[in-house]
Amino acid sequence: MSLKIVFILLAVAGVTGISFGYFLRWIISLGKRGSMELEIKQMMLEAKEDAKRITANADQKAKELAQEFRVELKEKEGQIKKNENRLIKKEEFLDKRQLDIDKEVEDIKKKIIEIKTIKEKVDELDAKKQSELEKISRLTMAQAKEEVMNLAERHYGEDVLARIQKIETAGKEKIEQRAKKILASTIQRLGNAVPVDIMSTNVNLPSDEIKGKIIGKEGRNIKAFERATGVDVIVDDTPGVITLSSFDPVRRQVAYVALETLIIDGRIQPAKIEEIVEKSKMEVNKIIKEKGEQAVYECGVFNLDPRIISILGRLFFRTSYGQNVLQHSIEMSHIAGMLAEELGADVAVSKTAALLHDIGKAVDHEVSGTHVEIGRRILQKFGASEDIIKAMQSHHEEYPYETTESIIVQVADSISGGRPGARRDSAENYLKRLGELESIANAHKGVEKSYAIQAGREIRVFVTPEKVTDLEAKNMARDIALKIEEELKYPGEIKVSVIRESRTVEYAR
Repeated sequence: MSLKIVFILLAVAGVTGISFGYFLRWIISLGKRGSMELEIKQMMLEAKEDAKRITANADQKAKELAQEFRVELKEKEGQIKKNENRLIKKEEFLDKRQLDIDKEVEDIKKKIIEIKTIKEKVDELDAKKQSELEKISRLTMAQAKEEVMNLAERHYGEDVLARIQKIETAGKEKIEQRAKKILASTIQRLGNAVPVDIMSTNVNLPSDEIKGKIIGKEGRNIKAFERATGVDVIVDDTPGVITLSSFDPVRRQVAYVALETLIIDGRIQPAKIEEIVEKSKMEVNKIIKEKGEQAVYECGVFNLDPRIISILGRLFFRTSYGQNVLQHSIEMSHIAGMLAEELGADVAVSKTAALLHDIGKAVDHEVSGTHVEIGRRILQKFGASEDIIKAMQSHHEEYPYETTESIIVQVADSISGGRPGARRDSAENYLKRLGELESIANAHKGVEKSYAIQAGREIRVFVTPEKVTDLEAKNMARDIALKIEEELKYPGEIKVSVIRESRTVEYAR
């Protein structure tokens, strides 16, 4: 019984405690709520004061800005008013000026009318005067003029004729003296030595034992070298020297470079020979490009297509009457420039046309036509100017002289080629005959390449074995010999060798 009472009391005490706790919590929350309301009211009062202060500042700022704007607006209105006054004054001045101009125009028109009237009166007086003179003299003006001329001719004809002849003679003498002076000055300013190319090149050997390697077993090395290069290799008793002979200086240079490389390498055999010859051709092509660039730089000729410069460089290995064509062209360019300066012509066009005048000779053995026509086509293809083409095309009088520069180029060519010792006619004819020999051989179907060697006493013709049989090769040799007999003049005899070599290549892998 007492336990129940204890539990009941505990329960009552717990309920009472919980209730009292909630009561205390409610009392505390009411206190906090009152303090928060006070804080909120305080914040609202502060915000209102800030708002009043900000509003007052804004009003003050707005008044200041309005005042500044009114001042600025007043200044602008004053400036606009000044501009309007200035424009009004300018318009008044222009109106006044226009009135003055209109008045002057009217005055001029009146004066023109007066002048026309006076001129008409003068013309009438002249006509009356002429009519009266014709009546008095009984001659028209044309008849009177003829009469005066006849009278002057009868009395002073011989004097006039003598004076005209004297003027003509003096004029010719002055012109000739001037021309001689210009030419003499030009020749004197450029006094280059003229090199003459030869037909052979000597290759120095480190020892005579190397000759046996070059010849090879049963001459196979020397035959392979001659076939690949197209030159004649002369091995004689001269110590330490082998001679390369060919009328084509490009072939001779390729052979020279290739043989020197083979001697340094030491491995002289047919396969190596073919490889070295191909590399030597590339090296010679590089030399050709360099020579062309040196020529244009020396002459001061610029803005040429690189392909034209490369073709120009090939002239380093060409000769004309024994004269190096590239050196002749460079010399001509300098001469043409001097003549153009003296005569007041276009110096750049004259120098460029003179330098390129023989460019067709670089490929005349590959392309049909004269070297002038070939040169014209090359320059047209690679974008040379029309003035340069007109100037270079007339140096052999195949085309008419259209410009002063074309005459200058022709004169420069005559000066360069006409010097004592500059050219050798026999050498040029000799080279021409060798070129014709190769042309006759190359005209036959199936010919791969041909070489005139032994100073023109032999021509070797290499044919494609797939296109030409042994019997056809034999007949070809006979046909070439007959063609040479019909078309060429030559001393002694010419040996025709048609070579048909069949080669089979396989690779072991």
